Amino acid sequence: MKTSTTTTAALAFALLTSASAYTAADDEIGDYVPETDPQVIRKLDQWQDWKFGFMMHWGAYSQWGIVESWSICSEDVDWCGPPKNNPFTAKYANDYVGYVKAYEQLPTTFNPVKFAPDAWAKIARDAGTRYVVFTTKHHDGFAMFDTQQSNYKITAANVPFHTNPRANVTKAVFDAFRAQGFGIGAYFSKADWHSPDYWWPRFATPNRYVNYDTRKYPQRWQDFVKFTHAQIGELTGGAYGPLDILWLDAGWVRKPHPSDNKDITAIAQYRPGPEDIDMAGLAALARKNQPGLIVVDRAVGGRYENYRTPEQQIPDRPLPYPWETCMTLGDSWSYAPNDHYKSARTVVQMLVDVVAKGGNYLLNVGPDGKGELPAEAVQRLRQIGQWMQVNGEAIYASRAVAPYSAGKFRYTRLKDGTVYAIYLPAADETTLPDSVCIPGPAPAAGAAVQLLGEDARLAWHRDGDATVVEIPAATRQHAAHGYAWAFRLPGAAPGQPVSGSPSAP
Repeated sequence: MKTSTTTTAALAFALLTSASAYTAADDEIGDYVPETDPQVIRKLDQWQDWKFGFMMHWGAYSQWGIVESWSICSEDVDWCGPPKNNPFTAKYANDYVGYVKAYEQLPTTFNPVKFAPDAWAKIARDAGTRYVVFTTKHHDGFAMFDTQQSNYKITAANVPFHTNPRANVTKAVFDAFRAQGFGIGAYFSKADWHSPDYWWPRFATPNRYVNYDTRKYPQRWQDFVKFTHAQIGELTGGAYGPLDILWLDAGWVRKPHPSDNKDITAIAQYRPGPEDIDMAGLAALARKNQPGLIVVDRAVGGRYENYRTPEQQIPDRPLPYPWETCMTLGDSWSYAPNDHYKSARTVVQMLVDVVAKGGNYLLNVGPDGKGELPAEAVQRLRQIGQWMQVNGEAIYASRAVAPYSAGKFRYTRLKDGTVYAIYLPAADETTLPDSVCIPGPAPAAGAAVQLLGEDARLAWHRDGDATVVEIPAATRQHAAHGYAWAFRLPGAAPGQPVSGSPSAP
């Protein structure tokens, strides 16, 4: 995971990478196929009720505070290769082979004795998140669970942490978060750069793809498919409890797609052979073990991408399928010393914008090598949670409603018809004005319009297609310095899109 996990621009199956607006071209990787399994449909509806999720990228790489996995991938892009400004890795700036060997030995010094999953779960719960997605295995192949398919795992005898009662980290995380009422999601990379059946030591590893032609060596590839399915069977087989989401990364590991033929030269240059992981069989196995499981084969499209995951960006309009913006709280997916964390105000306003467009918001924090969540990140999460305690009713179990957005307002709707108009103040705006003009949805006649967190009923009237709400000075003063202000409009009839608003999908 990382914005950098996307494929090169030459490839038609590229994942969303830029901060630019979501466009129709992003769908070229394959059409969205609606789910038909009633159990999965019910689970998707429940997942959409959760709205706000918590993600963690954590592994042996966290000891060095470097990007997860990608530094051992020798692609010619600026986010790959040994970090030159890192005291642990600077000496390998011109020694890629030596760096990879050192990276692969990181598990032998991984001893996160401050790992406290119960504390993590409480912090995440207090922040207002309702489901977790945890990295059980990233592209480097190091398993954060007790797999029996490989000895490159946190419970291996050469890993100092293997004697800890919570050495099976994935199980400890899932148990702790489940006890706090969270939905449980397992991140799993379909690529495995440690497996000799993916990166065969016989050949060089020029990029992220399998480094041999799978058509020439079909048995080796089938051995990798069998290995991957076995690990998925372990994660979903019951030892890790009930799972809600299987969140699959490495979207380039998939069946050939017609879009691959758009540039045969580029495909041949970057991708030696097809990487058909048998998603039909993998999904069937996972759902046999976990009926109703949401499968997110991200960046692939088709039957096994139950929801889509625009990465590090928010679409500029509602999307006609379930979706989730996955985004870092800091600049990095994994732990980075002195990371630059977004303000609570920024995160809250992003969350509101996502939810108003019908999406979920998955916020990532990387624990450090000792097993602690960074103090500054925890502070941000606490501040976000304080806002959610007051305004969560406008977020949870809501759905998009026209006009979605209008000026500084974003709209959400509950299943009982209650509409919320959420005001996103500008950076220099510390108090509400003495009146606001809310375009669109009209409260029911005589309804008690309120500002969440305040007891007072607010005087209001309709003025054309807008609701004008008067805000007394005492209310404005008490609600000052809010990251966003949510108005409850009981019984509101869904409004029509206003000029400049996105139209209904």
